[in-house]
Amino acid sequence: METAKMVHRANEIARFWQAYPHEEAVAAVAGHIRSFWEPRFRRQLVEYAETSGADLHPLVEEAVQLLRPRTEPN
Repeated sequence: METAKMVHRANEIARFWQAYPHEEAVAAVAGHIRSFWEPRFRRQLVEYAETSGADLHPLVEEAVQLLRPRTEPN
């Protein structure tokens, strides 16, 4: 997905949830992206947030932490 379009879409989700309590909003943004975005777009968002993250809504930045792949302890 084009980067500007991806940032816009993620930020729209965050703006919808920003009126909710903070923790609920972060979880809802992550949940929406996890449920409705294709895996490749989720990966693209995580990579973008890790490298630049420019113009991402703060709720998206926090939600990305919940979207990162979990690593299993050794």
